[in-house]
Amino acid sequence: MGSEEEPKEGFPKMVNPGKATILALGKAFPHQLVMQEFLVDGYFKNTNCDDPDLRKKLSRLCKTTTVKTRYVVMSEEILKQYPELAIEGLPTVKQRLDICNDAVTEMAVEASRVCIKKWGRPISDLTHLVYVSSSEARLPGGDLYLAKGLGLSPETQRVMLYFMGCSGGAAGLRVAKDIAENNPGSRILLATSETTIIGFKPPSADRPYDLVGAALFGDGAGAMIIGSDPVLSIERPLFELHTAIQNFLPDTEKTIDGKLTEEGISFKLARELPQIIEDNVESFCEKLMATVGLTDKDYNKMFWAVHPGGPAILNRIEKRLDLFPEKLSASRRALMDYGNASSNTIVYVLEYMIEEILKKQQQQKKECQEEESEWGLILAFGPGVTFEGILARNLTV
Repeated sequence: MGSEEEPKEGFPKMVNPGKATILALGKAFPHQLVMQEFLVDGYFKNTNCDDPDLRKKLSRLCKTTTVKTRYVVMSEEILKQYPELAIEGLPTVKQRLDICNDAVTEMAVEASRVCIKKWGRPISDLTHLVYVSSSEARLPGGDLYLAKGLGLSPETQRVMLYFMGCSGGAAGLRVAKDIAENNPGSRILLATSETTIIGFKPPSADRPYDLVGAALFGDGAGAMIIGSDPVLSIERPLFELHTAIQNFLPDTEKTIDGKLTEEGISFKLARELPQIIEDNVESFCEKLMATVGLTDKDYNKMFWAVHPGGPAILNRIEKRLDLFPEKLSASRRALMDYGNASSNTIVYVLEYMIEEILKKQQQQKKECQEEESEWGLILAFGPGVTFEGILARNLTV
């Protein structure tokens, strides 16, 4: 394997030997599409709730989240089969896990197949699997069921990352980068899969934060192929992963708080989360950027693939770093079209990022404008509070 092969047309940028690259992306969703404008009526009808104050609050939240559409596993058919899911206080963790375990595997298999097809090499060339989810719990884990569903070799080496929340996709990318760079010739499938059924609950005045989840979170799966030294006659490297780091903020473990109970998973997001991210994001970015001599003067020359935890987080980052509004447009589009789909969402952001980069490059050539920096940051924030970040090079032209 190596970069001496003839590159595919449209992707001639040189790849640094030994550095991990993203070689393909894929995504998949459940069949149920929810339009945000109809969410409130459907949610209150399905949970037999008629509290006007809660209805008003959810209506307001549905507008402020900026989400327009989402995909969800939950359906009227599931609620007919498991009516206890919509009743407060019943022990339903077994029923939830029965639904979730099957659903996340099905979506992960579909997203992985899409990704492998785009990659262009046979599935037998995959050597490693990294599987990420905060929506299931079983032994053996979803990594084995995904490997089985895809027909991977029994010799495929597997890593499973559970309950990392919104930072899971970026964490999986960091782990896949390490595997790729320490195992020459390896090809890693990174798959993420999530569903909100694990935490679905009827509205309650005692849990006002649940309404934020109802207005914001979505379901789906994502997949990436990662490897170093791509065969450029076959493979199409999208991003080079230069440096990856993870930091946690001491004494913030209750800011994103989740517990698995007899009623499923209960999440609680503290109001100060956007402020905590704003206060710490600049110093975190500087650590990554310093590795190649970039400074805050380069912020608006770079690309930004940021997990859209919610509009407040994106707004705070944009404000703190003084970013041009278009710099976070890929993140805002992903949020608008898919909601916050936890670990999956960074895949959706990267797909939009590629689309926008190619469009901008064509415009720059047409208008003889100066090209932007090839460097950018992939960022995500999760329980801990944990910051995940990767300094990446754009390889698309």
